[in-house]
Amino acid sequence: MANKHRGEVTARLDGKDYTLCLTLGALAEMEQAFGAEDMVALAGRFERGRLSAWDAIRVIGAGLRGAGHDVTDEQVAAMRTDEGASGFVTIVVDLLEVTFGGEEAASAAPVQPAVAAKKSPSGEVGSAAPFPGTTR
Repeated sequence: MANKHRGEVTARLDGKDYTLCLTLGALAEMEQAFGAEDMVALAGRFERGRLSAWDAIRVIGAGLRGAGHDVTDEQVAAMRTDEGASGFVTIVVDLLEVTFGGEEAASAAPVQPAVAAKKSPSGEVGSAAPFPGTTR
């Protein structure tokens, strides 16, 4: 069973339940695949709300590999969901929400950004902006 607090989701692909997780290695794989400079740029790419079929293949593939499944993107491209194309979108959205945060993830377990406190010129202590998709 998937543990959302660890960034895991469950997806039914080809009639079988899989756990997906975007580990640090999976995120690095996605940075390279999408030409993203860093994780903030990667999160920003998905915050725009646009998702191609190739994006879904890459995200689902990285999530499957991150959870330990030995699967290629070509194999992911041939997989099916019970809900058709909308099922793939749901998997990607759920996976990105538990990884980067979002409304549902934030309400389930608030994400606190790991940033150093900064002092303003007046001496007040604050923090940098939260990671994309998180709330304060």
